[in-house]
Amino acid sequence: MSERVFVEQNFTPVELSQLLTKVKDLKAEGYRFGQACATVVDDTFEIIYSFDKDYQLVNLRLVISQGDEVESITGVYWPAFIYENEMHDLFGIQFNHMELDYEGNFFKVAEPTPWNPKK
Repeated sequence: MSERVFVEQNFTPVELSQLLTKVKDLKAEGYRFGQACATVVDDTFEIIYSFDKDYQLVNLRLVISQGDEVESITGVYWPAFIYENEMHDLFGIQFNHMELDYEGNFFKVAEPTPWNPKK
């Protein structure tokens, strides 16, 4: 049986203006898109984008304020439309230039943006 090696995960902070450039760089380096998720931290949103290459994750950590608009990464990694539509519907985060935008109808929810405390 082979020995498992666990590597501590890193979270690289990224500015809103740098996000798309960093994502394009990862794509050019051969990384695949793994996932994106959001959460509320104090009065901000934290979005984590995870990418994989050779079983190693790279995580980009984006912190935005209410009302900030995020450039979609679907032009680089098309499957991100699932995560971006989810974050839009549940948190109210606005993504610009999504390749597939459900315009707030990705989920059927009882109230708009139920996970956004400032709605």
